[in-house]
Amino acid sequence: MMEVFDTCIEGVKVIQPKVFGDSRGSFMELWNDQSLRDAGIEEEWVQDNISTSVKGVLRGVHTQLLHPQAKIVSCMQGMIYDVAVDMRPESATCGRWYGELLTAENRRQMFLPKGVAHGFLTLEDAMVWMKVTTHYTPGDEIGFSWDDPAVGIDWPRIDGELTLAEKDLMWDGFAVAMEKVKQYR
Repeated sequence: MMEVFDTCIEGVKVIQPKVFGDSRGSFMELWNDQSLRDAGIEEEWVQDNISTSVKGVLRGVHTQLLHPQAKIVSCMQGMIYDVAVDMRPESATCGRWYGELLTAENRRQMFLPKGVAHGFLTLEDAMVWMKVTTHYTPGDEIGFSWDDPAVGIDWPRIDGELTLAEKDLMWDGFAVAMEKVKQYR
């Protein structure tokens, strides 16, 4: 019921659900535990989240430090540029980033394993669904500046100003974040 593709980051995968359509509309499985297990994604999921953002919102780039979440991200309405950055010191791909266009039309999803930071930019007003493996723990976030040249994320250009949360404007660079991550590993 779905195809799963590897990316340039160890463990990060793009999921393409199969869509069945006819004159009435369409049907697809948003999530199927057995299909994901068959693809090597063997997580226990605890929560589904929905966020909405207007065009030009940039969320992230962060993860949880002591209680990291694996997640599946999908854009249910609109369009986002979804980004994963490997913050696992033991990973061969630590420091690499990968971006994928997720839209309501292409129905792609991205799987991010624990320890991989996440962020996204809304290219249109968007509704984003995230399935996660741990509950959010206040004060446990670790992240870095969205425009840190050491990581070099190639964000798409948009008309107008970006909107970021105050906390996302305050992050240090990737190197500082990685020093904090290493303290806890």
